[in-house]
Amino acid sequence: MKDVLGFESCWTLFFVCALVPLPARSDITCTSCFAPIRRNEAHAKPTAFISRDFGSAPDGSTYKNWKWRLDGAQLSSEAHKKSSFVSWREKLQNAHISRAERTSPAEEKDEKVYPTKDTQMNKREKRSLFPPDSAAGSRFEFRRTGGVEGTGKSPRQNEPHLITSSFALSGDSAHNQAMVLWSGHNSSVILILTKLFDFNLGTVTESSLWRSVDFGTTYEKLTDKVMIRTMLSYLYVCPTNKRKILILSDPEVESSLLISSDEGATFQKFNINFYIMSLLFHPTQENWILAYSHDQRLYSSVDFGKKWILVHERVTPGRFYWALSGLDKEADLVHIEARTDSGQMQYITCRAQKCSEEGRQYPFSGRIDTNSLVVQDQYIFLQLTTAGRTTYFVSYQRGPFRTIQLPKYCLPKDMHIVSTDEGQVLAAVQEWNENDTYSLYISDTPGVYFTRSLPNLRTSRGLAGNLIVDVYKVAGVSGLIIANKKEDAQMTTYITYNKGQTWSLLQPPTKDTTGHDINCNLPSCSLHLLLQMSENPYTPDTISTKHSAPGIIVATGNIGPELSFSNTGMFISSDAGNTWRQIFEEEHSVWFLDHGGALLAVTQSAVPTRHLWISLDEGRQWDKLSFSSTPLFVDGVLMTPETENRIITFFGHFSYHSDWQLIKIDYSSLFGRKCTDGDFQTWHLHNKGEVCVMGERQVYMKRKPGTRCTLGREYSRVVSAEPCICTLYDFECDYGFERQASGKCAPAFWYNVNLPAHTCSHGQHYRNSTGYRKVLLNNCREGLKDTLSPRMQQCKPIAPSGLQLSTINSQLTAVLGTNITFRVALQNGDSLSTSLHVDFGDGISVSYSNISRLGDSITHTYRVAGIFRVTARAQNSHGSDSSSLYLHITSPVERIFLSAPVVVIRGKEANLTAVLWPTQPRTATFYWWFNNSTEPLITLEGSVSHTFTQEGPNSVTVQVSAGGTVLQDVKIITVKDFFRSLLLSFSPNLDEHNPSVAEWRQDVGRVVRATLSQVCGFPEDQLLVSVFPGSPTAAELFILPETNQSMSEVFMNALNQNLIQFDLKPGTRVTVSDNPCSPMTQNAYKKKCIALLLSVVIGLVWHCCLWLSYIKLSTALCSAFNCRLVVVNYSTVCGYVR
Repeated sequence: MKDVLGFESCWTLFFVCALVPLPARSDITCTSCFAPIRRNEAHAKPTAFISRDFGSAPDGSTYKNWKWRLDGAQLSSEAHKKSSFVSWREKLQNAHISRAERTSPAEEKDEKVYPTKDTQMNKREKRSLFPPDSAAGSRFEFRRTGGVEGTGKSPRQNEPHLITSSFALSGDSAHNQAMVLWSGHNSSVILILTKLFDFNLGTVTESSLWRSVDFGTTYEKLTDKVMIRTMLSYLYVCPTNKRKILILSDPEVESSLLISSDEGATFQKFNINFYIMSLLFHPTQENWILAYSHDQRLYSSVDFGKKWILVHERVTPGRFYWALSGLDKEADLVHIEARTDSGQMQYITCRAQKCSEEGRQYPFSGRIDTNSLVVQDQYIFLQLTTAGRTTYFVSYQRGPFRTIQLPKYCLPKDMHIVSTDEGQVLAAVQEWNENDTYSLYISDTPGVYFTRSLPNLRTSRGLAGNLIVDVYKVAGVSGLIIANKKEDAQMTTYITYNKGQTWSLLQPPTKDTTGHDINCNLPSCSLHLLLQMSENPYTPDTISTKHSAPGIIVATGNIGPELSFSNTGMFISSDAGNTWRQIFEEEHSVWFLDHGGALLAVTQSAVPTRHLWISLDEGRQWDKLSFSSTPLFVDGVLMTPETENRIITFFGHFSYHSDWQLIKIDYSSLFGRKCTDGDFQTWHLHNKGEVCVMGERQVYMKRKPGTRCTLGREYSRVVSAEPCICTLYDFECDYGFERQASGKCAPAFWYNVNLPAHTCSHGQHYRNSTGYRKVLLNNCREGLKDTLSPRMQQCKPIAPSGLQLSTINSQLTAVLGTNITFRVALQNGDSLSTSLHVDFGDGISVSYSNISRLGDSITHTYRVAGIFRVTARAQNSHGSDSSSLYLHITSPVERIFLSAPVVVIRGKEANLTAVLWPTQPRTATFYWWFNNSTEPLITLEGSVSHTFTQEGPNSVTVQVSAGGTVLQDVKIITVKDFFRSLLLSFSPNLDEHNPSVAEWRQDVGRVVRATLSQVCGFPEDQLLVSVFPGSPTAAELFILPETNQSMSEVFMNALNQNLIQFDLKPGTRVTVSDNPCSPMTQNAYKKKCIALLLSVVIGLVWHCCLWLSYIKLSTALCSAFNCRLVVVNYSTVCGYVR
């Protein structure tokens, strides 16, 4: 692993093949799949990274093999399995086919070598790139039992002749990566791109392009012709026209594309202005490509990359999809998951070249979870998480989204889409009580109702931290699935022949490779298989099957009570997993040849080899053949796309410093002729003796063992398929039912079997479940078919019940002025005869004559803030039902002002008011802190009363939370046992310069206080001046503490003699005088004072209204004048204002 990451000794090989579109795993994770909906992988990997079919199954058969790699906490699926989705610069080192470490001269001479455990482990790590602590540990625990090469069962030592030739890529010995591309079906063109990638710099420093036109016999170096001053990074091929080639340059050096329309004979160079991270080719239009950039922008081209236009910004990596023929209306439609301006994810569709705002559509109302969108076959999946609970949605054949129904108390933490072929969904779901395991679920055809098939599936983590679930679908035999299950801390392998209705252990082989008996009996001992995907696209997975070779399964595994990751060997089944034979005592890479008619095996040891093994009788006999006179470190094998040429190419090196070696092998000489009818025998598919599998008696044709003839592409494998009588196990349990030990399906305790479908209307009929539903693609007839199939039952008129009202995103708060989408669902009742009335609580309501006309949702916009009670009522002639919710409509707070007295008497209550702009009626929360308190007082009203007990300065902090905004204000209140106060007035010229802002009032108060202190000879720190808001400008003087009456008279005299003056600005002098209502005023002026005070109060109230808008006048006023009224004892005034 160290070499791969940075050492110069790192030799890696990328392979690219143009045979099939590239499968890309996705999070609906939907991260990784439902919790959120998880994808198998967030972005599609580069061609060489993810296409398991390259080399192992060129016809695309392994698309049905599952080894899901999920990278996060989102809904997962093989989202792009039918598209050439190519992503690069994503953990490059993780997918490299690593050159094996060089060995001693003895090893190079093909002598028997027995490496030590430490040395052996190091070599395995460099070859497979698995870290020592990887979950895929079995790939590192390599056990040797012989010399350089493994020993198969009953090898024949007579070696048929192989036609071989070798070619060295001279001058590229320093290059540590290579990508190999076989142009297409029946083409003789091979392109190879080698490069020196500096992992420290993260860029390509050297590159070479090679081309062969004779199936790899010779190569021409095209470097000087097509890449002057250009560093090339990746090769791509159009999946619908293999003659079209696209090469990306390294953007660290230059951002450009090289395009060829003649299999690389000539290239045109086009500069681009963005950094391509991944490509998605259209499934039918050869010139249409989507490109994803490093800055999350999606671009489209309709001329095979010559010109690009921006489709959308802020697109989630790997969450964009081309339209599918027969499902989407426009061929150029693009499905996108993108972030909106508000920061939320949305599902968007638009046309690739016309994706302006007016051209966009939003098939799902409201937000969705990140890494949630999966478009796969006939299905679209989404997820939405609110309050810690995730809801999953599915659209079938582009219809409206429906909520996925899992068993009521499954309570999924995560969900991954495993498969959507064959017209149903298989998903791995992590239930609430599962930690490191998942459960396998199977849906009905629309993908809505799921039932559990197998609990506690084994999971592990890939190199990039992606989740891997051990589920494998056997190609070529419908309904056959293999899975690893965790039981009592042990992992065991199970197989099913009826799509998960019944599971059983694997029967172990009876003899080992030497012919000795194996003492292993079910159920305490069985065969266990590794279900791992190869990180190298040109080495096979640990389990391999092929559509064109039904019944043959080749896998790495072990015999014992549990699955082991050490001491593993190779096993094969010729009868679809009923019986097994051991073919090698150690791990080998095994490929299918001749459309599955032959097997090729190469040892996986970390030492060089010059031999391969060929079997023509399903692994019973093996021919040991030489393909090189010098032992080769095999880095990968390239298979031809099942042409009649029968050519394979080995890639590797002879020694540490040697050039890349390409050894072309023509194995056509192994077969003397084409097979005829007399070369075949029949084989009956069965399940441990039961000949009816998936409701049929299936008979296949196989070549007789030892016959050296070629099958050919047109060879038909299936001879006959005769329907069987339906039995209990041709049916799976319907939603809400569970399989009992007796094999029968019984309703779960939470399921009410008496409730009809809510869409059932009087006079119509509905399908009433018997607890069973026929397994999809099961072809049984008669028998229990009529008994177990759903019965048509007439709808009975019933009162509506189970009415549910919710917002589209399950949020009960929204910002003023935004569109709010409501959903109304009726669980039971006649939707055609049931009317619906929805009252939004703001004086607006809507009515529908029947719920069926409602559609997906109702949208409403509130024009004022507040808390509104929204009510939905469904009613028909048999009764009614209602549902309601309380919706908080808020607007962001712009300003907060804490209205508080300047001085208060200790031990007496003081009124404090937080005034907001704009007002937030009943939707704001207030938090109050007094002095150094850590726990706030929380209120829903903006006013509190507080008693201060500590003399001196006391701080009050108030925060308001509303509309997603939090603001605060702080005031310092002086607390005294006794104080005096005087009301102050100002000369009228001050009002002309009063801007009515708090800072201005503070500055005026500071100047007045300093002037009073200077004129009257009183300490400034014992004076406080508070200027009131509004006009005419007034203030209050606080004397602290003051018990000397004569001192108050000093202030009165100074004020009355107009001695207190200050310059506001040049030419503007302001005079401060005593207000007639001051506490020191003579009794003769009391009545006049009260009248004047009332006029001042009313004036202040008026100006406060203008400044603070909708403030509660009485509360604010009494809060502002609390201290003054306490001293003067004008309680009647406060009472009047209240």
